[in-house]
This record gives sequence, structure tokens and C-alpha cells, in this order.
Amino acid sequence: MPRAQANGIELEYDTFGDPANPALVLVMGLRTQMIAWEEELCGLLADQGFHVIRFDNRDCGLSTQFDHLPAPDFAAIFAGDRTTVPYTLADMALDLVGLLDALGVDKAHLVGASMGGMIAQQCAIDHSERVLSLCSIMSTTGNPAVGQPSPEALALLDQRPATTREEAVEASVAAWRVFGSPGVDEEQLRARSALAYDRAYNPAGGMRQYAAIIASPDRTPGLQGVRLPALVVHGTADTLVNPSGGQATAAAIPDAELLLVDGMGHDLPPTVWPTLVRAIRRNADRAAA
Repeated sequence: MPRAQANGIELEYDTFGDPANPALVLVMGLRTQMIAWEEELCGLLADQGFHVIRFDNRDCGLSTQFDHLPAPDFAAIFAGDRTTVPYTLADMALDLVGLLDALGVDKAHLVGASMGGMIAQQCAIDHSERVLSLCSIMSTTGNPAVGQPSPEALALLDQRPATTREEAVEASVAAWRVFGSPGVDEEQLRARSALAYDRAYNPAGGMRQYAAIIASPDRTPGLQGVRLPALVVHGTADTLVNPSGGQATAAAIPDAELLLVDGMGHDLPPTVWPTLVRAIRRNADRAAA
């Protein structure tokens, strides 16, 4: 896969579909590599007339890692001391803009999941001239009053990192039992988790990303100024980001569409792909209207 020089770092990316079509950038979530945007889903989006671009966020996958930085002091961060925060979601939004620059893309449709939704939101706030439409999936506004995880899901965020491949894979499967959609094939999930581990495993990078999330301000005021076609998608069974986060996001953005998917957890099972792809296409069409 190619790499792009973006915002002073390198971002691993790949593409699907005709480069002559409008760009659609997929932004993945906390500790999650771009391969979580499954190739079949990317192909379905490309079939809708998009040039689909997926990439590894900083500190994840094969993009630049920040292992030279000290570990974030979460007790201090929660107390308001941001001195150990390595970067913020605004910096990650600048990475996204830098990727567009590197690929020669003037404007793109943005689709972000979880932390990726936060990054896409921040990009729409800070760099609206580069955004055609916004789709925020299973995400939230940054307002601590909404979108909070269940106690069981929160405990997963605080688990110690796995030290072996087997431990990492089993921990991933156990986590998805808590916040994934019902009926997920655990053997397929185990295989995908092993693939992600073998490609790149860096739990320290995930902790730095988590610090960026909790240190970034509430985006609600900024979202109220977004004047772009916006779609907000959230599963009703999401225990990692409570659906109130998606509802608050849609309420903050003028004229946003809210799509609540019954029974969907904090994942994108293949059963929801047709509905999601149609909704993304419909939202993008609003940009051309």
C-alpha cells in the first residue's frame, strides 16, 4: 500500500474505484486500523460512484507512530492538565486535510466511525472548504453529558495491553461480545483480529489517541456552525458510545439526518451495509443538489 506525506507525518492509505469520481474518505476509530473498513464495503461504496480512500490514522497501523513521546498522564488529563497530551483531534483533522493535499483532492465526502466520526466532525468545523458532506457513525460530540460508555464497555478501555498474539486476539473477541452487534461470527472476528495484530499492533499508540479524545473540547458549538449535508448513524444497541451521542450530534448540526439502526452495536456488521451505503449516497447527493 502507498504512503502519503501529510501534516509532517506519513499516512498509509489505499483506494477503491475510479479516481475521476468524487473522493470519499473513510476515517476509522480508536486503536483501529483502516482494514476495519472491509474491502467489500469499500467496493460497495465505489460502486455508488465514489473514489474511496481509507487510511491508517496517526499512531495506528502502518502510519507514523509517536512512540518517542512519553505516555499520557490520564489522571492529570482528567484533572485538566493537558501537558502530557501528545496531540488533539484537531491535529488528526489536519492529517486528513494533508492526505487530501497529497492526493490532489480539493474536496471530499467524509465518513468517520467512532473516533473517526469525531475527526470528521472536527474537519468539517475547521476545514469546511475541503468537505463536500459529512457522515458521522457511532460517534459523539465531545459533550461529557452524552455518548458515555456502559460500565462494562468502559472497563474494556482501561484493560492492560495484551502481551501475546493469542491474548490480543482473545481480548478483541471478548470486547466485541460486550459492544458489538448480536450474532457476529466469532471465528471471523477472531481471524480479523489476528490479521490486525499481524499487520501492526501498538497499544501505546491507542492510549495516545485516547488522550487526544478526552483532551479535545466539546464540538457542539462548532457543529452548530456546520453548513454541510450531514448524516449521523448510530446503533440502538451501542454500549461503547451511547446512542445519545449520535442524537446530540444530529441535533447540533443544522438539517442533519439521524439514522438509528435497530440492534446495531459499536460495529458495522455486513447486514447493515446496504442501508448504510444507500444513506451515504443519499447524503452525498444533497451536496450536489
